[in-house]
Amino acid sequence: MTGHHDSGMTGADIRAKLNHPVVDADGHMIECTFAILDFVKQVGGADIARKYETSLNEENTARGRRAVWVGNSGPASIDRATAMLPRLYYERLDEAGIDFGLVYGTQALTVLRIGDDELRAVVYRSMNTMYADMFSGLSDRLTPVALIPMHTPGEAVAELDYIVKELGLKAIVMNTQIPRPVQEVVDEAPHLAQYTMAPFSPAIDQGDAYDPVWAKCVELGVAPTCHNSSRGRGTLHNSPTNYVFNSLGSFGQGSEYFCRALFMGGVAHRFPTLKYAFLEGGPSWASQLYNNLFEYWEKRNLEALKKNLDPAQLNVDLLVEKFEKYGNEYLTPERIRADPDHPASTRLKVPPEEVNDFAQTGVTKPEDIRDIFERNFYFGCEADDSLNGLAFDTRYNHLGLKLNAILGSDIGHWDVPDMTKVMVEAYEMVEDGIMTEDDFSEFTFGNVVGLHGGMNPDFFKGTVVEDAANKSMNK
Repeated sequence: MTGHHDSGMTGADIRAKLNHPVVDADGHMIECTFAILDFVKQVGGADIARKYETSLNEENTARGRRAVWVGNSGPASIDRATAMLPRLYYERLDEAGIDFGLVYGTQALTVLRIGDDELRAVVYRSMNTMYADMFSGLSDRLTPVALIPMHTPGEAVAELDYIVKELGLKAIVMNTQIPRPVQEVVDEAPHLAQYTMAPFSPAIDQGDAYDPVWAKCVELGVAPTCHNSSRGRGTLHNSPTNYVFNSLGSFGQGSEYFCRALFMGGVAHRFPTLKYAFLEGGPSWASQLYNNLFEYWEKRNLEALKKNLDPAQLNVDLLVEKFEKYGNEYLTPERIRADPDHPASTRLKVPPEEVNDFAQTGVTKPEDIRDIFERNFYFGCEADDSLNGLAFDTRYNHLGLKLNAILGSDIGHWDVPDMTKVMVEAYEMVEDGIMTEDDFSEFTFGNVVGLHGGMNPDFFKGTVVEDAANKSMNK
């Protein structure tokens, strides 16, 4: 939204109107590089710290690298300081109209992409240790989000155990687009491998390799969250000169990739109690994916494949009859009878079960699609997204579903020039009649409680929203 209702109001004014708390599902800190290096040195030693510092410098000076201004400056410098200092962040929550917030890193989004095995183990551990230290004593109103490496299932499980059992952290973000080079290039020209990177998802085409990770999330009561965008070499967001071109829609595409993989790869079916959040993409991609699944299911479920698409069921006599009547000198009945399997994609005759792409999903009827989205998936929305109301408009979504939209402030980044206006922008949806007050309550409180409290009933224990969260979970 554009703030067209703003007449000097702040988030505190909006909060005063509400009869429920506000939980921010996605605020941001800006980590100081020197502090990161301090912790990397503590965890991995001086040599590893120097190696990581070198990699950061190389990344910043890489060919085609442009300056991307993320942290606020000028009149908004106070918000830059807020994002860098958790105790100041804590102190200013009331100005923003927020009762409790989950805080994601900024450098973290780059750390998630580390491919070097030696660096990755140390830097992830260092970042998580730093987060726990920085937010110590603030847990009644803020909680940091730990980083989980996903290059291998073993390292993910190990870090999950560490951040929960040793550090006492309770929220996580994981890399859901893991880059791998083309193996033939690695074998023949390893110095060129970096130019062939393509993503794979831990949620599809991996068999059950990552099931121990999902099982560990269930065991520990943590909800996997996705904060991936789709940008860079090999994507359609790959301009070397234009940041806005690359940024537009990129988080939606990154989120859609993971959500689609979880659904089609059967993870949401195999782990029905596990909840996932897809951040910063808004609800529009989610609504499109949700509704498209019904159309694909209708045409490509197993029974439909058998009835309408199985090449073995082709009525060759009917084809011959029509070619006799409507053909020409080269579209002849003799030629089609001799070779009826056109187009070429129908020549591979296999049992319909082999092309049943819904086999892993557990879906046997349309209502199963609705149930997975309602039970498992939560969609992060920024306050200025004018399509947030789409999540709550049952006219658009099959079977009258309301998507589990959750408010993510994105405090600390360039799109929030004034953290005290986030709730003002969000509440415009109510003022414009796009959301009801009840929708807004779910958007800013109920759904995020369902996400994290649904995984861990004690998630909000000891926080300022504990009582309200318990009532929400028990209603």
